Amino acid sequence: MSASLNEQYEEKVRPCIDLIDSLRALGVEKDLALPAIAVIGDQSSGKSSVLEALSGVALPRGNGMVTRCPLELKMVKSKNKDMWHGKIRYKSHEQNIKNPKDVDKFIIEAQENIVGAKGISDELISLEVTSPDVPDLTLIDLPGIVRVSVKGQPEDIGEQSKKLIQRFIEKQGTIILVVVPCNVDIATTEALKMAQEVDPNGERTLGILTKPDLVDKGTEDVVVSIINNETFYLNKGYMIVRCRGQQDIKEGVTLPESVEKEKDFFKNHPQFRTMYEEGKATISNLAKKLTVELVSHIVKITVFTKDVSKLAAGEELRNMPHINIFSNMREHFAGWRKDLDKSEATFDKNIIKELQEYEKKYRGRELPGFLNFKTFEMMLYEQLKKLEEPAIRKLKEISDLINKELMRLAQYSFPGFPNLSKMAKTKIEQVKQKKESEAESLLRTQFKMELMIYTEDSKYKDTLAIQGLRKIEKEERENLLEELMHHLKSYYNISTMRLTDQVPLVIRYMMVQETAAQLQREMILIQDKDNLNALVKEEHDIASKRNNLKTRQKRLTEALNYMADFQSQA
Repeated sequence: MSASLNEQYEEKVRPCIDLIDSLRALGVEKDLALPAIAVIGDQSSGKSSVLEALSGVALPRGNGMVTRCPLELKMVKSKNKDMWHGKIRYKSHEQNIKNPKDVDKFIIEAQENIVGAKGISDELISLEVTSPDVPDLTLIDLPGIVRVSVKGQPEDIGEQSKKLIQRFIEKQGTIILVVVPCNVDIATTEALKMAQEVDPNGERTLGILTKPDLVDKGTEDVVVSIINNETFYLNKGYMIVRCRGQQDIKEGVTLPESVEKEKDFFKNHPQFRTMYEEGKATISNLAKKLTVELVSHIVKITVFTKDVSKLAAGEELRNMPHINIFSNMREHFAGWRKDLDKSEATFDKNIIKELQEYEKKYRGRELPGFLNFKTFEMMLYEQLKKLEEPAIRKLKEISDLINKELMRLAQYSFPGFPNLSKMAKTKIEQVKQKKESEAESLLRTQFKMELMIYTEDSKYKDTLAIQGLRKIEKEERENLLEELMHHLKSYYNISTMRLTDQVPLVIRYMMVQETAAQLQREMILIQDKDNLNALVKEEHDIASKRNNLKTRQKRLTEALNYMADFQSQA
């Protein structure tokens, strides 16, 4: 990559990484899966050496458990070639670091302040390193996997370390960097086993092989096979690095010198030279790959932004009460419209036959040439009466729907107040029965009025005029039947149009507006009850939950502001 292209790439990378780092500083990872790279490995796997080589700073080293708190290692590439700056933060403490050689001392001090001399904690320590020699990258170093506790450590230290690691690596937004020494059997590596449990297809896992200089002669082909993804397949593949060892440190080999030493090692190694040529070896190639992997994860920010917006607005992302009464009601009302259309089609299909039967039954002393209004009225009555019970059924369906959603709302609104939740549900049921009864009475009244034959609708007259009833030249009796048929069709059409709107309006008014208003009044009234204290009695741990939620709300609101600033600058 040319220098200019590299600068353009870095300018795009840094804002993405800064955004996620800012959100992590707010603690948003407790609420949402932030894109991250978590570094895991068995004890003495070479984890610290890899991070040390990437960051150019001295990190705590030694046998046994060295990392005892999650360490966020934030690296910022500086354009100033002479600039080096460090800063460490944990809890409410923040301190600048002037010398890269002092970093390990500050980390050890931070761990002892947080957890003491032997235990582990999930409290995050944040270390920021600004230097011209580091990549734009943020990693999270996790404690090594403990197999046996030592004197002074809790007996379950191994289980504690695994649980802490799992909390980080099980998040779908986390790339898992598994550090494995070349001189151990990869199949027995606990870190790789843990990664496989949360990422069975290896979609998020990248393997890093360390200590290639300790490989027994004659077994190099085994390492090459692993690097080529032929032994234990990972979708993101493997890299191999050679970092400073204890002997190098004793000999005074500096970090910049160790980078050159590593490059020479791979260039001149007969088996590993190919790995170097393919870009699968050295710390510098690892840094490039990790930056690309992290940024590709962060670029999926669109979905994440929506999640932040929902959470900051008080919505839950999972298992949330998805309440959309109006959307469901529209489906029911569309069904009512279909019922009316079906009824009208059936009426049109059978009208002639039924007219003839009614004429025989009910035609009285009218003179020939006069329309029989009794026939007209009776036929409409029978047809409209058939629609009354479907309308009542539709009312009950929607009433049950609204009742169900209100019950869910009560459940979610008063999770820490079982007595209040129970009282609210009782009120909901009482109001539902009352308003459903009133709505049914209104609908039946509406149908009684509809059975009174009357309309001033101009569409009725227009329909008759268009059909040109007076111009039909047929035998007189057929003429009269056809005229009556057109009157019936026109009026029935007007009537169903009225019912199309009136039935939903009655249901919406009584079961939504009136129910909500009545329920509000009922909930206000219970505040005057003598047993109010019993109703609002909290579960014993609700206070701590409430404080946590307030903290979460503040955190997410700040996160939303960060997101808005980021999007406005994009």
